[in-house]
Amino acid sequence: MAKTDSTGSTWRYRWAHRQNVRRVSTYRGAEAAWRRRDDELRRLRVLAADFQGSAAAGAGLALELAADEVVLWALPAAQLVEVRHSTVLPAPDLTVAPRTGQLRPRRPDGVRVTDAGMAVITSRRLVLLGGRGRRDWAYGRITGLAHDPAAPVTLIQVLDRRSTSGLLLPTDATPDFRFKLTLAFADAIEQRAAVIAQLDELIAEHAQLKPFRPAAATPGQARLSSLVPGGRRTIAVAAAIALLVPAALIESDPSDPTGGAEVAVAATPAPTTSAAPARIRQAGPALALKTPPPKPTQSPRPSPSATQRSRCGGPENPLGYGFCGGTRIRKPAAEVCDWFDCVPQFWAGRGYLVQCRDGSVSLAGGRANACAQHQGVRRTITK
Repeated sequence: MAKTDSTGSTWRYRWAHRQNVRRVSTYRGAEAAWRRRDDELRRLRVLAADFQGSAAAGAGLALELAADEVVLWALPAAQLVEVRHSTVLPAPDLTVAPRTGQLRPRRPDGVRVTDAGMAVITSRRLVLLGGRGRRDWAYGRITGLAHDPAAPVTLIQVLDRRSTSGLLLPTDATPDFRFKLTLAFADAIEQRAAVIAQLDELIAEHAQLKPFRPAAATPGQARLSSLVPGGRRTIAVAAAIALLVPAALIESDPSDPTGGAEVAVAATPAPTTSAAPARIRQAGPALALKTPPPKPTQSPRPSPSATQRSRCGGPENPLGYGFCGGTRIRKPAAEVCDWFDCVPQFWAGRGYLVQCRDGSVSLAGGRANACAQHQGVRRTITK
């Protein structure tokens, strides 16, 4: 026997069931994607803390190591590439870039393969032990480094070599190679702690994006619009059409009784001053009182400041702060607490602006104790 509510209908229960299935499916997909990214960030954090090499790891390699040099990582399948028409590459940095998509196993235009062999990352240089010889890229002499976002190619420029060269790697090994090369370069300039701090900040930011389990829909929440295919959107479109069609018919109606009189008056020559009162009396009161319609006034456009105050749910403020995504705010304006509900000791924070779960605002974003007394961090405020 089908379940019914107090009115005896069963469609409300079917609506609630469909809504709950859709909500749970959407939540599980978002939660799985969030967990994959969280696991990847934590794996990189562990790798950054434990990434060490040894001189014994270079045993058997045709590579002579310096006294304080150790092998950190080796990949047997790598290809040496060179660029025909090179440009100036950006200086190497320590940014841990998130994965933007699947790399395609292709070679970009203008890049040619000249050798193949084993890629070795040491504490002092990147080396390719190829069939035609050895190619070294010492960290201290690198002036430019770029990772292709769509292909497994890394290009490098050094001081003592005019042409740009690099490595073409297998797609599955490219992310680890790039991260370990960043760690090795950070060690060479004594900045591994900066990479670890960056990963901690990425993990803290990602924790704010964890999806919430949706509330269950109940039969009592169903509306009659649910019975119409498309729901409220279909009803809104039908209502708009019902209002626009009669208006269009009225505007295009040729039987307007005043239209002909207005044309006739406009076509006749202007009467003299003495004949004007008689002509008006003959035309009747309808024409005597007829005045040209006023020109429609255009509604003023919202000012840029008013547009900026709508910031994806953020409170109205002239600072342009909101939740739409953008640049994190580490040095907020002095009047920020006039527009946001700041936590006690707000200016003692050392981080970036975040909103706590109770609606208050803190300047301790990126730290473990951010919003500790305000139910935790909800989201980041950006500009």
